[in-house]
Amino acid sequence: MKHFAIFKKISLLVLFITTFSTFSQENNTDLQLLIGEWKLDMSPQDKTDSNFAMMRIDKINSKTVHGTFYREGVKIQEGRINTQLDVVYVSLISGDNSGSYNTSFYYKNGKLYGSTHAVDRGFLAVWIAEKTK
Repeated sequence: MKHFAIFKKISLLVLFITTFSTFSQENNTDLQLLIGEWKLDMSPQDKTDSNFAMMRIDKINSKTVHGTFYREGVKIQEGRINTQLDVVYVSLISGDNSGSYNTSFYYKNGKLYGSTHAVDRGFLAVWIAEKTK
């Protein structure tokens, strides 16, 4: 019976260490995780297409995001960050010759999950992004 009590304590300790180390590896509110280049799969439900866009986040000042979205040279405007509920949420405006895009996303487990509303083109794209650099 004494061996079972020791085994139980060791098992609980291992469970605690495993849980803590898993939690500490993925801090979903570390804003520096956003900096870099992201490849957005603009139609994640269709694995056979090649409908992708790019986003580059160059820097984060306080609660603002700076970089490019959709194409090289299309600057992020009004990029804002919110970390409520211990999750990083970002909203931004960008655009090209066809009009403006309102985009929002959140960071979870190394990926971005978002949507882009092309106001003047009349569509809403749902996307998932992975970091490339």
